Amino acid sequence: MTKHRLAVGALSRGLRRSGVGTFSQALAILLLAIGAVFMLFPLYWMITGSFKPMSDAMTLPPEWWPLHPTLRNYEQLFRTAQTYRWILNSFVVASGSAILAVVTSAPAGYAFAKKAFFGSRMLFLLVVLTMALPRQIALIPLFRTMQALHWVDTYQGLLVTFMAYPFGVFLFKQFIESIPSELLEAAKIDGASEIRTFIAIVLPIARPAVGAIAIFAFTGGWNDYMWQLVLITKEELITLPIGVARLATNLTNIDVGLNMAGATVAFLPMLIVFLLFQDYFVKGITMGAVKG
Repeated sequence: MTKHRLAVGALSRGLRRSGVGTFSQALAILLLAIGAVFMLFPLYWMITGSFKPMSDAMTLPPEWWPLHPTLRNYEQLFRTAQTYRWILNSFVVASGSAILAVVTSAPAGYAFAKKAFFGSRMLFLLVVLTMALPRQIALIPLFRTMQALHWVDTYQGLLVTFMAYPFGVFLFKQFIESIPSELLEAAKIDGASEIRTFIAIVLPIARPAVGAIAIFAFTGGWNDYMWQLVLITKEELITLPIGVARLATNLTNIDVGLNMAGATVAFLPMLIVFLLFQDYFVKGITMGAVKG
């Protein structure tokens, strides 16, 4: 066994000296760089297209860089108060969705992780299974429910769907399982109630998971085009994704530059939120996946 290990070590050192290790690393970096370019190119095309006039945006072969950059698209986009209303509605929906998702997912994930009760495994399995269901399946039942509650064309109708956020429950449970149970038992011995233990001990430790859930829910609420399109008919409740989509359908000649500007404005808040909370996002994902 010792001779075998020595042989393997000598072979690996020989490969590194011959440049095989360096070549594989360079190849991996090259493949990652190519993948990054393919992933970022649509974003680049959207942003540069927002600065192109209509004539340049539709040229063939396409302009890879704006030859006649202009702010006309953004001026036209913000010329009316309607766009500001779209942005405000989107922020209300996205922020409310993030708050609701955290408020409901955190206690549920904590209960599944640290509390033993009858049927907990089966119930958690059902929660996880709902993550595999396409959102379109629930549109009709959700809409009928909103009709019964008289919540069609209301903010609460847009927000209530995030009260049950299966991915948030799953993520929070995985994170809480990494917290030693002895720490919670010590709090009980000191006389802390269940609610105080959860608020004073669990939530501060689980801030990365809370941040990750908030980011996912905020992004989901901001981009929830299908549900917003089904539920909302009032002009004063239209969100930015629906408003940007209407820019293309309300025009006789589709202004590609104007649509690119609208898509860029819709994208920037998500980018800012992710950059501000990326540490919580990364910790919430990585620490929740590691046990022991």
